[in-house]
Amino acid sequence: MPLRRKRVPQDPVHHPLFARFYARMSVQADTRAGVAELREELLSGLSGRVIEIGAGNGRNFSHYPRAVSEVVAVEPERTLRRLAVRTALRADVPVDVVPGVAEALPVKSEAFDGAVASLVLCSVRDLARSLAEVHRVLRPGGELRFFEHGLAPGPNMASFQRVLDRTVWPRLCGGCHTARDPLAAIEAAGFRIVRQRSLRIPERGPAFPDSYCVIGSARRSPV
Repeated sequence: MPLRRKRVPQDPVHHPLFARFYARMSVQADTRAGVAELREELLSGLSGRVIEIGAGNGRNFSHYPRAVSEVVAVEPERTLRRLAVRTALRADVPVDVVPGVAEALPVKSEAFDGAVASLVLCSVRDLARSLAEVHRVLRPGGELRFFEHGLAPGPNMASFQRVLDRTVWPRLCGGCHTARDPLAAIEAAGFRIVRQRSLRIPERGPAFPDSYCVIGSARRSPV
């Protein structure tokens, strides 16, 4: 009787081709589009235990300040997770890379002082549930740092973004959506926006559907 091969369980997020493309693109964006400086701004002043959702290939790890005692980096995509594990070995702070999805974070409630969402809210399957999970795992008064792209301010580009989101963009770009409103979603999840600023990447030249970004911080209510 022939032996039956044991089926390897499929990861909840599986985009190996896009993951390899993203890994190369993220390095170029850090150096050519000034994203490395934005990562520094995003993480400056954090301390204590921090959870990062959708850590990708770990481009944020080298920017965490030494006041951070531990980073739990959640990444569902296997190719990116392997790259993140290698990057974590070179970080100045302890980084534990773990599998998991933002909609069901594999950690205890109120266990973290800070949370980081960096270019990930565009691709989570359930935005509201993902932010509810971030709210759950942050201690009262804990801080969410965000750097996300979203809906364009102009009606023409916004309409184009919505068309892309209904058709080819999520399929080509690992589940990414261009027309989400991260600020509105963060507030709807029970956070208070402390500071935010809008920017465009690249700052000059032609704009792309994912060029319209926001960076800032929000607080979970203290009770």
